[in-house]
Amino acid sequence: MPSGLCFWHDPDCDKSGPNIRQDLEDVARSGASLSGFRLARADLRDINLNRGGSKEGYDLSKADLYRADLRGAHLFQANLTDASLMKAHLEEANLNHSILRGANLLGVVLGNAKTEHADWGQKIRQHHEADAARAAGERAAEISSCTEAEEIYRNLRKQSESTGHFETAGAFFVLEMTMRRYQMRALSLSRLFSKTVDLFCGYGERPFRVVLVSISVILSCALLYFAFGITDHAGIVIFDPATGLAENSMSFLNVLYFSVVTFTTLGYGDMSPIGITRLIAASEAFLGAFVLALFVVVFVKKMTR
Repeated sequence: MPSGLCFWHDPDCDKSGPNIRQDLEDVARSGASLSGFRLARADLRDINLNRGGSKEGYDLSKADLYRADLRGAHLFQANLTDASLMKAHLEEANLNHSILRGANLLGVVLGNAKTEHADWGQKIRQHHEADAARAAGERAAEISSCTEAEEIYRNLRKQSESTGHFETAGAFFVLEMTMRRYQMRALSLSRLFSKTVDLFCGYGERPFRVVLVSISVILSCALLYFAFGITDHAGIVIFDPATGLAENSMSFLNVLYFSVVTFTTLGYGDMSPIGITRLIAASEAFLGAFVLALFVVVFVKKMTR
């Protein structure tokens, strides 16, 4: 029984013929939209879908390219939004400036593909599905989507590294680790540790976070020293509501200085903690040594790229 669909939109029509590539190129050059075309398993090796001289590429949005052979394909600026590229072969393909937002990239093979300035979107399709499943409380569906998303992000990271796009690779690595974290049991130590690493340094990809953590620790400890007091050669340095703003401001600068030298483990000895501030100072010194070492590791990792 006829489906009522045209040849290109009918999933039951055989697209394995030897002339399918030339026929598709002719349709594209005629100005017709390629959106929604069903091209699963089609042999499209070396197809030229590069719309030269135009600011926009051909529209392949929502196209089904499952297991399609697109090796060496010219897809410069192609719009592949919401397309299915599941297990498609894109080795040596030109995807520069292409739009891949919402595309299904599970199992796609990108060996030596050109992906400079490709628009992958903020999140891939499976990431959005995982977020929706989490919001709906569907744990099994969330884990399944997170597993697929992790695999895709890993694939994209390796592809970006192989082509020298290390900033993009770093962004994909953060997303990969985020998807791995969501697969861990809620409130588990492993998930808590993973989240801590993310907050402190973005899984080693965001050195500026280490600086923000350092500033936060120094200021927080300074406020605690100001509240509970430390000693210097002139007596106890502590917040005193009976004194004026100028004197309290000077006292805060003194405890801020003490917090900095404690965090950096310099410890000049001109000021000393008393009472509970000894515990605060010991904790700050330990945390400071850890954070400074973390900054060196993260910074060196970024710079050696």
